[in-house]
Amino acid sequence: MTIDLISDTVTKPSPEMLQAMMQAKVGDDVFNMDPTVNALQEKVANMFGVEAALFFPSGTMANQTAIKLHTQPGDLVICDKYAHIYNYESGGVAFNSGVTCKLIDGNRGMFTANQIVDIATAKPQIYLPFTKLVCIENTTNKGGGACWDFTEIEKIYQIAKENNLAFHLDGARLFNALVAKNESPKQYGALFDTISICFSKGLGAPIGSMLLGSKEHINKALRLRKLLGGGMRQVGFLAAAANYALDNNISRLAEDHKKAKEIATVLESCSYISKIETVETNILIFYVDEKIGADNFIDKMADKNILLTPMGEGKIRIVTHLNYTDEMHQVLLKELKDF
Repeated sequence: MTIDLISDTVTKPSPEMLQAMMQAKVGDDVFNMDPTVNALQEKVANMFGVEAALFFPSGTMANQTAIKLHTQPGDLVICDKYAHIYNYESGGVAFNSGVTCKLIDGNRGMFTANQIVDIATAKPQIYLPFTKLVCIENTTNKGGGACWDFTEIEKIYQIAKENNLAFHLDGARLFNALVAKNESPKQYGALFDTISICFSKGLGAPIGSMLLGSKEHINKALRLRKLLGGGMRQVGFLAAAANYALDNNISRLAEDHKKAKEIATVLESCSYISKIETVETNILIFYVDEKIGADNFIDKMADKNILLTPMGEGKIRIVTHLNYTDEMHQVLLKELKDF
């Protein structure tokens, strides 16, 4: 038995999800003729209380499209130093949009409204990039699945609005935050110009993300998706999986959060652990004693068929998900205690 905790992207479709995929009615989505995709886009737009939504093959493509929507080459994007758009999207902000990032030194991937006031309110100067976009990520990946305080998001929204800045949410794991904080999609839909959400992480679909926004933004995004190579044909088979995930796999995210917290509790009692980040959702980040070393620890666990991933700077990440069973959980807890 292999216990894969590298990411929540490693999940496989359940038999029920596969059945939904096989029964999907499909058409050519490039010509807006796939009924399953169209229904899913309308469903998600209504869920968030926004005008429109567009299905994407990946969250990175959805984020990159949003950045391109809101900026011109030479502009500046405000984001945290841990932001996915900066760290894990292959330099796409520069390659695709020709923009630069102002990295905020936040806490676990989250910054405050006060930290961005000066850059957001700065008057344009010919020798400086023009600030055009604020981007936040909820939950934060590199920050260990941390959830933003919604009142802080509202403060940042106000600053963005007052200074005519666009506001984008990288919501790859937003549903984890919604479940953990008992929040609603419409709360977020009311604040952001664009939102990306992902179906292939905690929700367990094999592929797919969505970009949400105004009809004007989504009409422009349709061409940008094509430009980036994201035009898809009978993609309703995949949209059906995403639809099944929305209907069946949101509330169960609480189980993943519970397991992650139980792992943290065990690690706290292990002498070889030097630090554990606070666990709010399904991501746990911890550090082992320097004498052991992160890479060595990961290798030793791999010898026991337990797969973990390094996050740099000595960080080790565990991500729980719907294919991480109760049986696997008991094996992992025992191996951590016995290490």
